[in-house]
Order: sequence, then C-alpha cells, then structure tokens
Amino acid sequence: MTALIKKLVYLNSALVIVCLGSTPIVYAEHVKDLASVAGVRSNQLVGYGLVVGLNGTGDQTSQAPFTIQSIRNMLTQFGVSIPANVNPQLKNVAAVTVTAELPPFTKSGQTIDITVSSIGNAASLRGGNLLMTPLRGIDGEVYAIAQGNLIVGGFGVEGKDGSKITVNVPSSGRIPNGASVEREVPNNFASAPYIALNLNTPDFTTASRLVEGINKLLGEGIAQAVDSVTIKVAAPVDISQRIAFLATLEALDVEPGDAPARVIVNSRTGTVVIGSRVRVLPAAVSHGSLTVTISERSQVSQPNPLSQGQTVTTPKSDVQVDQPQSRMFVFNAGVDLDTIVRAVNQVGAAPGDLVAILEALKQAGALRADLIVI
Repeated sequence: MTALIKKLVYLNSALVIVCLGSTPIVYAEHVKDLASVAGVRSNQLVGYGLVVGLNGTGDQTSQAPFTIQSIRNMLTQFGVSIPANVNPQLKNVAAVTVTAELPPFTKSGQTIDITVSSIGNAASLRGGNLLMTPLRGIDGEVYAIAQGNLIVGGFGVEGKDGSKITVNVPSSGRIPNGASVEREVPNNFASAPYIALNLNTPDFTTASRLVEGINKLLGEGIAQAVDSVTIKVAAPVDISQRIAFLATLEALDVEPGDAPARVIVNSRTGTVVIGSRVRVLPAAVSHGSLTVTISERSQVSQPNPLSQGQTVTTPKSDVQVDQPQSRMFVFNAGVDLDTIVRAVNQVGAAPGDLVAILEALKQAGALRADLIVI
C-alpha cells in the first residue's frame, strides 16, 4: 500500500499539470459532492429535562402534572422530600425536550449544540436555565450531558385584558456548545477492508463513471459498483494511509449522469420546476379562461304624483360574462425547455394554468417526462 500512496502523489501532481495546461470541456463535480462514505454519519440524541429560573412564564402545573412529578423526583435525589398532600404551584419551571445531533467521529469531552423545546404549556423559555439532562441515542445509551443558559430568539407580551403579542417562537431556544460528549459512537471505518461510497442520488450512469474514474486513477479492480448507489473501493489497512487515500478520492472529479426528465409541481404553492431534459411531441395547445361577474344593486321605484303610491326599493342583478381571446400555440417535435417556457409566457398563463397545460400534455402523451405533483 505504500507504493500505492506514492503512486497517488505522483498522479495528483500529473493531474495538476494537465489541469493547468488545458481547459475543461465538461462540467465535473468532486466525489465529496456526489457521494458520502458509508458509516460516516451523524446520530440523533434526545433527552427530557427541566428549565428553571423563568419569570413566571413556566408550566401551569394544574395542566402539566408531569412537571411537578419531575421536580419531586429531582428533589428526592438531593434528599428533599415533599409531603404527598402538598401540591406546589410553580410558575418558574418548564418541562422540555432536548435534542442534538452528534457528528461522526466526535470524541469524549467535545461539545455540541443543543435545541430545547417546551412540551408543556410554558409561555416562554426566555431567561431560563437548563438543568443537567442526559441525552440518549436510539440504543438507549447516554452519549452526552446537556446543561446551560438558553438563548431564545422569540418573546411574548400579554396584557391584563387578554391581548398579547408574540414574536417568533418563545417556547423554544438553543444552547451553543450546551452538551458535553461522554461516549463515542463506535464505527468500523478503520477496520473494514474496503470503503463504501454511497451516491447522494441513485444513478447507474454516475456509478459507472465513478468506478471508471477511480480505476483509471488507482488501477483496475480497485473500485467495483454494487448497485446504482454503492461503490466498494479497496482501501489501505493503515489508518493514516486510509485518510490520505480517502482525501484523494474526495478530490477526484467525475461527470455525473444527466438528470431524468421530470416536471415537479407543488400544488400548494403553485411552484413549477421543469427539468432541462424535458421534451414534448408535436401538439397544439389552446388555453383560455371564462370570467363571470355578478353584481347586485338596489333600484328605487318612485310613484307618480297624487297617485297615493309608495316608494319601494327593488333589487337588480347585473350579470357580465367576459371571455378573453384564447391563443393557440404549437409545439414542434422535440422542443426544449426554453421553447416551452417562451410559448407559455406568450399567452400569459399563470402557474395554475401552466399546471393544467402540463397535465393535459401528459394525458395526451405529448409530454416526454415524469409529471410529479407534491
């Protein structure tokens, strides 16, 4: 493997010289932007704790009995017992959940950021202090201990008449470096005989090109594609050589495969995203809208003089139908994204109209793309 590392250094120098002397023709991306190393990932932590020191904005214990139960349990550990017939009415304590993300390879003694959120009916956590809270992983083991003063970006003001103003979310806050890591997450990065690269977007073309690029740089048989996501790469056993080996792989440039032809429609916001690979078959499209306006007004009926009649009010309805002139445009065979957008803009179609046009083209078999509605 030492000879392999020397070969990598030599090839890297050669690649730098080639890159400086030529202009790239295609757009390529680094492997570190296309794939991630299997097993090198973050882990989610969660815990339950108490925030104290609030200015009367804590949980209403009558509606959140678990807060009082937590206080009783905490005081019992310190040798303080509360009589069973006593129900403390505290307003400066809130029960919270504490969440954090444990990055890969984090060592004991390092600190991570935490997020604190109220699970009771506390009005605000501003000015509170989180008591020591263990953070557990999915396996139930404690990986970090959290404690500290909260930073809350929101606030709320309430008047005696019930009116109130709230800015942002005062019932949630963060503590930068608020948790100390107590346990490391085990991984087999140093002991596995190979490194597995998982593509962020599954694609057989990208996987094939990645294998080809690695084997061209390091030698045939170094990399093998398992499927459209995973590529297995033989790696050095020595950990220092493995780090340098992986750094070389991450810096490798690979041209990813073309994205599939898709049209993404967000039905809630009206957002439409059309991929550059979208094509249409010959089709004629006509789209128009019909506007019906109904207005109500009152009309006064005045009797003739000396007729002993009465003045009355009669309703009158005006109905107006407006149908703007509809335009028809023709799509030729294989038109691209620019032509589609330009043609739709010429008729002044709104996002909702564009969705209707795309759905009609798909049903007619003229849209050569996947129409995805989210």
